[in-house]
Formats: sequence, structure tokens, C-alpha cells
Amino acid sequence: MRTATLGPAQRAESLAAMAERELDVLVVGAGVVGAGTALDAVTRGLSTGLVEARDWASGTSSRSSKLIHGGLRYLEMLDFALVREALKERGLLLERLAPHLVKPVPFLYPLQHKGWERLYAGSGVALYDAMSMARGHGRGLPMHRHLSRSHALRVAPALKKDALVGALQYYDAQMDDARFVATLVRTAAAYGAQVANRARVTSFIREGERVVGARVQDVEAGGEYDIRAKQIVNATGVWTDDTQSMVGERGQFHVRASKGIHLVVPKDRIHSTSGLILRTEKSVLFVIPWGRHWIIGTTDTDWDLDKAHPAASSADIDYLLEHVNSVLSVPLTRDDVEGVFAGLRPLLAGESDATSKLSREHTVAHPVPGLVVVAGGKYTTYRVMAKDAVDEAVHGLDLRVADSVTEETPLLGAEGYHALWNARARIAARTGLHVVRVEHLLNRYGSLAEEVLELVAADPSLGEPLQAADDYLRAEVVYAASHEGARHLDDVLTRRTRISIETFDRGTRSAREAAELMAPVLGWDTDQVEREVQHYEKRVEAERESQRQPDDLTADAARLGAPDIVSR
Repeated sequence: MRTATLGPAQRAESLAAMAERELDVLVVGAGVVGAGTALDAVTRGLSTGLVEARDWASGTSSRSSKLIHGGLRYLEMLDFALVREALKERGLLLERLAPHLVKPVPFLYPLQHKGWERLYAGSGVALYDAMSMARGHGRGLPMHRHLSRSHALRVAPALKKDALVGALQYYDAQMDDARFVATLVRTAAAYGAQVANRARVTSFIREGERVVGARVQDVEAGGEYDIRAKQIVNATGVWTDDTQSMVGERGQFHVRASKGIHLVVPKDRIHSTSGLILRTEKSVLFVIPWGRHWIIGTTDTDWDLDKAHPAASSADIDYLLEHVNSVLSVPLTRDDVEGVFAGLRPLLAGESDATSKLSREHTVAHPVPGLVVVAGGKYTTYRVMAKDAVDEAVHGLDLRVADSVTEETPLLGAEGYHALWNARARIAARTGLHVVRVEHLLNRYGSLAEEVLELVAADPSLGEPLQAADDYLRAEVVYAASHEGARHLDDVLTRRTRISIETFDRGTRSAREAAELMAPVLGWDTDQVEREVQHYEKRVEAERESQRQPDDLTADAARLGAPDIVSR
């Protein structure tokens, strides 16, 4: 199988190819569900297109808690089917589909009551492990264990002694959500899908009642394309209702946006060798290991303001700090916070009692001929959502179509990953990079790390780290623009890397160096480089200002002070 290269030339070619002849399936929206749908469709032998108005995963799918998990708290709600499904997907991702991107992560659950709580919570975690093993995909994770208070405090010395009487430790998994989606898109393209970001659907094309295509605006270069398809899949997440309104159909459900924010703090601020899961009055709070950092989240509040740039308010930040500090012996302050990100969960809200309970489950509908809608769900079960969406689309195709094969289709970079990991010391010796750098590349690109290393071999200066963000090599910035579809500085600093949340300067000190590395690949002149840097600085300042505001309304107004950038 060829490796897909998503550079500027390929994007232009894909748009032209999609407009040239009718597709079997056109997917609108390149979050994790849309990207997964494109991969499912193309690996069934269907001619497939994928368009995204902004960047891959630029909405919800880059702003999650970065967890691939069964949803332990859904057991308490007795939603066994959802947990069983999610645990199977977790196992598939860890063991077969994306072992380079999805990794085990331990969590400590502090117990605050003697006797009954250990029995109650322990039974739930034991059932969680048993359900995972029963699906045949639980071997990749250790089993849970019961800890005494002294043992728990050795694992997590950061906890107050009076915050627990003991603990449970169990395992789930995590990934870089935006990187995962970019890899999904490239995998779909490698199997023949035509993909284009910065390509916005402005209307649907209809013949009578039937939807037969979409009018797509090239946000970068200008111009419009009429892309015809036998079936269109609307996978636009929190934008589902907006997209549906283009055909004048409300459907049987609508999607409600729920805002969740996360804080990022340096690793040394919380002394622990395990993540933490804490109960709050509303839900649960995670403290998640993230390289040299911790991610703390999340909140859950209704959001009906700007969907593209949800804003974290001062009140949101205070809420998370207050709850995590309730168990920490050394409390966190605002000065400890490196990064803040806010995302919107697409929750299903029914038009009747029959559908109002859908919530974190997903649904697929066919509101008008030629148009399929998939909505709801959770990141972990994206593959099942994608399969269900394509199954529904196939009903409208006048041809025999194979069953889904994505359960057996590894993502790009998975094949050969374990062999390269075992050879990482040799790769380090061959390339002159420290073995830690090689491990970093393998855990971000899998076997595709060899393509990044080829850039370094051609230009050794690309083997140096970015001056103000030394977790990342200069080659990774070039690779993002040449191979991964990054079109703007924001794409690289916010999604292809995580510099925007992993540094106290939020990436502003890396902006010019990164823009100058991208410029030759994307054909930028000095004026465009300057525009990119200035826009990024304004974006960061707008986010900082929003996080000083007391509530959602004022935070949203502040964040909208930095408009999106386009090429000129």
C-alpha cells in the first residue's frame, strides 16, 4: 500500500478529482467520525471523498480528554452495552489498529470511605476488567489492584493524607486525538479516498427530493466545486443541525453542544506515577499523564455560542483548580497552568421522549434520499459509528458492497511499529539522534517515522529541536506541511504538535521559526509568513483574554477578537 502524502499539490488534485466524476460516497466533516467513515467506505471499494471546512480534527476531535476508554462511569448508569462496545474498540486500537498511537495509562481512584466504598467501587472495576477480557481484547492492559492508603501515597505522594483511606488502580488508554485523526485521514487517502481540508460545503445540490451532491468552496484558493455523490454522509458533530438546515430538514433529533475545558500543567507540579480519577458533585475529574505534563479535566456545561472557538472562562478554570486542589497536598495556582483548551461534546437531544435518552450513544438517520446523518457517540467508538454510517449509505447504493473491514485494517504507521521500536537504539545510532528522540517519533508516527528521518538525512538542521519547544524536532514542522495537510501555522502549533498548550508562552516564541520552516513547502512569501505569525499571536492573546473573563458570554466575545486566517 502506498503512503499518502497530503501536501498542497495533492489537496488541489483531490478537489479537482472529486468534481470530475460522481463519487459513491462524499463525507462532510473530518473529525474522528468523518475520517473514520471515509476510511470505512474506501476500504469497502467505494469511490470516496472527504471534505472539511477547516483543518482535520479542528473541532471536538482535537479538544477531548485524549482518552480511549470504556467509560467506567457508564457502568454505574447500567449502560453495559456502551461499555462493552467501547472496551472492544479500546482493545482493537491498542493491539491491532493503532499500537503506535494508543497507549496504556494507569489511574488511581482514591477511596474516601472504609468498607462499603471499596466493595462498591472494586466490584465496578472488576466488572470493567472482566468485560474487557470477555471481548478477547483485554490482554494488553494490566488488571486492577486494591491499594492500602500507604501504598496509594507511595504511588501518588501528591495526595493529601486525609483525602483517602485507600485506593483502586486500574488501566485505560490514551492518545493524541488530533494526531490520531490526521493518521485516519492519511490512511483513507492511502487506500484511494480523495481528501481536502479548508473546503467548506456551502449548500447541497438537489434533484427533486434527492440530495445528489454538495457545492464546496475552496477556502484557501477561492473558487467553488460541485461535487456529486450517490450518497453524502453528514458527520459534522456539533455543526450537525447547521448542516441539516441546508436541506430544510430538522430530522428526528438534534445535537446539543456541551462544553468541556481542560488545563495543562507541568509534570513536576503533581508528584505521582499514576493518573488520578476523582468524583465531583456532577461527574468525574481526570488528572491524566501527558508526556512532561498533566491534563486536568473536564467540565460539562451547556454551550450555545460560537462553535468554532469555544472559550474557557475564568470560572471554568477556577472550578477545575478548586476540585483538583481538594485532594492535593500542594495546591495548584493559576501560575502553574501552561495551557487551557475547550471543546464541545456533540450530545444527542431528541425531539420526543423516545430519543431524549440517547445522550452519549450515537444514531444514524437517512432524513432525505441521498443524505445520511451520523451524530452523537464518543471518540472511542468512532469506528462503530463510521461502520453504521456507511452501512446506512449502502442501502441507497444500487450495487453490491462488501462488509466493513476496518476491524482488520491497521492505520498507517502501525505495520512494522513494534519491530522499529525494538530497533530504536540502532536507529538512534544510525541517525545521530538520542534514543529518546527516536522513541518520541515512533510514538507519534509509528513506522512513518522513517519519512521524518529522511527529511533529517537530507537536511541535518531539521534534526535539531525547535528553540522554544524542544520536545519537537524542526523536521516535524516541515513534515506536517508536506505530508499531513497542515495549511497554516495554527494547524502545526495547535494540532500537528501540541506546542500551543504545552508551553507557558502558548507557542508564541516558536511561531516565527515554525512559519519559516513551513514557508518553502507551502509557497509563502515574507508577507504571508508575517501574517501567519501575527495571526497566531492575536489568537493566543484572544484566548488569554477570554480566560480572564468571568462567564461564557464575555469569554466568547473576547475569543472572537481573533478571526480565522486564510491564504492570500
